[in-house]
Amino acid sequence: MNPTHLPEMPRRTFLAMIGGGLLAAPRAAQAQPVKVPRVGLLGLGSAESSPLFEALRQGLRERGWVAGQNITFEDRTTVGSNSRLPDVAA
Repeated sequence: MNPTHLPEMPRRTFLAMIGGGLLAAPRAAQAQPVKVPRVGLLGLGSAESSPLFEALRQGLRERGWVAGQNITFEDRTTVGSNSRLPDVAA
């Protein structure tokens, strides 16, 4: 009698199930979408000309984060108008 009280499974059936699972695993992993981190930049002037934003981008590049490959930047600027900050942030 089986000590775990489970029905015995033929060896070939067991091996076929394990093999099928191993073959299906890579397909399941490939089907999942890759989430790319997104960094939002909110400022009063142009994000392209800001030394602070450029320093942030450079520091991330030095750590392996490349814009358009494994990270995305979203620049939102008010073009000097403080009153537009809430609208641009939303």
